[in-house]
Amino acid sequence: MLAALLDGMDAALVAFAADGTVTHWNQEAERILGWTTQEAVGRPGLSGWAVRREDSDEIDAVLATAMRTRGRQVHEFALLTKDGHRVLVRTQSSAVRGGDGRVAGVYCAFSEVHTQIDLERSIALSEALFEDASWGVVLVDADLRPAAVNAHAARVLGVGRTALLGRPLGDLLAQGVEELESALQHVLAEGAPPAAAELWVTLRSEEADLPRRCWRSGFVRLASPLAEEPVPLGVAWLFQDVTEAKRAEQENSLLRFRAQQLHRAGRAAAECPDPAEAAAVHLDFALAGFADHGLVDLATTPAPAPYGPVGEDAEWSADMSPAEEGTDERAGAGGRPRWGDPPRLVRTLASPAGSPGPSQAVPPTGIPVAYAPGHPAAQAYERRGSVRTSAGPDASEGWAAARRWPDGTVHGLCVVLRSRGRTLGVVTFLRTPARRPFDRADADYAEDVAARIAAALDLAGAAGL
Repeated sequence: MLAALLDGMDAALVAFAADGTVTHWNQEAERILGWTTQEAVGRPGLSGWAVRREDSDEIDAVLATAMRTRGRQVHEFALLTKDGHRVLVRTQSSAVRGGDGRVAGVYCAFSEVHTQIDLERSIALSEALFEDASWGVVLVDADLRPAAVNAHAARVLGVGRTALLGRPLGDLLAQGVEELESALQHVLAEGAPPAAAELWVTLRSEEADLPRRCWRSGFVRLASPLAEEPVPLGVAWLFQDVTEAKRAEQENSLLRFRAQQLHRAGRAAAECPDPAEAAAVHLDFALAGFADHGLVDLATTPAPAPYGPVGEDAEWSADMSPAEEGTDERAGAGGRPRWGDPPRLVRTLASPAGSPGPSQAVPPTGIPVAYAPGHPAAQAYERRGSVRTSAGPDASEGWAAARRWPDGTVHGLCVVLRSRGRTLGVVTFLRTPARRPFDRADADYAEDVAARIAAALDLAGAAGL
């Protein structure tokens, strides 16, 4: 049994009796130096065959010191292989004591220095990743549950390093957990992917605010070096938060697309002989990737004097409940309404509410749209600014119908049409639930489009078309 244990060790081992005779020599020592157990056991020390005579005094002193000292002694020295080559090894020597406490000999376990250094590097790398790394590292076991988490990952996930161990990933992530688990399963089955993946996730602790994050993730399959066949121990998941960079990249891409749309719309509108047709062209180009529907309403009476600032500061949100709508909370003492009768706005252009297609002119009936007081379009007209509105999560079924908008509308953006110092009407952009609410950047783009539509419609009115 002892012989089997010694031969099964990963480290080479040689043992000496008190007089220096070799008593044990395992298979790993045979592999490193080439001397068989039969050739080694019984020799009086290592000098002259496993150690050069010039180095024997140093090694004898090391072994003598190990016999006199309690604990392990670590040293490095060169041994000789059977074919005469020198091998630098790192040794751990310790005295072997008998039942009476006297020294019966000494054992010396050794391994090649470069192998030991590789092991130490691996251990040092592991410790550095889990303590000092500037990216997250999570070791996930074969059941897709975290088994170890480094300090950076714990900070990003907002939990302690031990709090999430053994918990399902769904307890941590509200969105993106399916994509992450799919990637982990692929790595366990097929190995590491050739490139990093970008995963958009939402933490369970921040689900209410839905601040989606982008994590650039790399995966490495872990296998046991001790198994006869590769057995996956799990996956090392390394990630960095690149949300800000990705959002900046998306915003720049969106700005480039919108600039191209404005440029293409301008060139297409320039070829239209009818200015009203040019206005429809501007509306169609603006809808691409921006909104689901577009409406243009022109006023039949001059606009009243504006309330408050005109321009960028006039843009505001009308995200109110129906009971509150019609009252500007910034109107002053008492919250009195700032508008009286709604302006007379007549529908002039509209995109198809059903199947997609080009915007078309509405037959000129002259009948105003039945907008209620406080309607976002009326607010935009009277304020000479932009008004955003959204149904919110608890919207009633008739929210869109009450505003005379197509069914399915949940987000609206109304922008005033201004040309030659006059207010001509309002253009309205509408979105369905598949799109996010309008924001300030959307309002800026819509105002650029509105300026072009207003110029075209003003020209059409001046020409009597």
